[in-house]
Order: sequence, then structure tokens, then C-alpha cells
Amino acid sequence: MALLEGQNLTKKFGGVVAIDDVSFTVERGEAIGLIGPNGAGKSTLFRTVTGVHEPTEGRVFFDGEEITGDPSHEICHRGLAKTHQIVRPFESMTLLENVAVGAEFGGSEFDDVRGRAREMLEFVDLADLQYAEPGELSVGQLKRLEIARVLATDPTRPLRRGGWR
Repeated sequence: MALLEGQNLTKKFGGVVAIDDVSFTVERGEAIGLIGPNGAGKSTLFRTVTGVHEPTEGRVFFDGEEITGDPSHEICHRGLAKTHQIVRPFESMTLLENVAVGAEFGGSEFDDVRGRAREMLEFVDLADLQYAEPGELSVGQLKRLEIARVLATDPTRPLRRGGWR
């Protein structure tokens, strides 16, 4: 069974077809890339798979369960999360606080939120900057902050616990 599967996905915005009959599978442990020119539909495909947009046609499955049309926050709680092309951290918060938001959203217990946030900052090599604010970071460091925040939601938690069924 594929970890992630899109079947015949189409997304239209009025008369504009952003993605047209796209099908794919991603197996557990597999990494794939998606390349194409600006406007090819890459971001729209990711937004459709993660519930930001509902497909006009087609279906999405995650770990064998259909998630088509589910809200993005539910899809994240199930274990499928994404980063954004343009990083938008909470500018008035420290890096630790930014990542703690992800940990709290991911369901970490209150007492574990800061620990989970520190663990993710260590993972992306930003632990020494945990009390810095995002405005002090380079573009590359901001992207690592975004990755830490998404990983803090613990997107693989449902998979380790036998699914969310």
C-alpha cells in the first residue's frame, strides 16, 4: 500500500486548469522530486494533496485512508505536513517559540512542547539561536526554522502508533 497516492487529480480555478488529471504514488521510505517551470502547478498540487485546496476531480489517499476534501489541519494531525515556499515565521517570537507553536499544534503535551521544540531546533542545527528572532536569520536559516516547525508537529506520529483509525 502506498503511503501517499493521488488519483486523477484536477484542480480548476474558474476557467483555469491548474492541474489536470495528475496521478502519483509515494511508497513508504521513498523520496521523490517534482520539477517544472513557474505556473506548472507544482504548488497547487501540494496544496491540493495537503487539503489547502479541494480537488475539482480526483482523490487523495494517505496511508490507505482517503483524505480528499479533509481540512488541512486534520490532514496535518493525521501525519501529512508541508513547508511553505515563502517562510512566514512569527516575527515577534523567538525561534524556540516559533517551533513550540508547531509542537503544540501537533499535540505535544504542554510540559513537552518546549522540549520537542528544542529537539527540532537541534535537528536543524539552530539550537544555538533558540532565543534569536527570525529577523536575525539568513534565508537558509529561515528555511531550516520552517522545517523544524513542521517536524515539531510530529507528522509521523500516527504512523508509528499504527495509524489514526
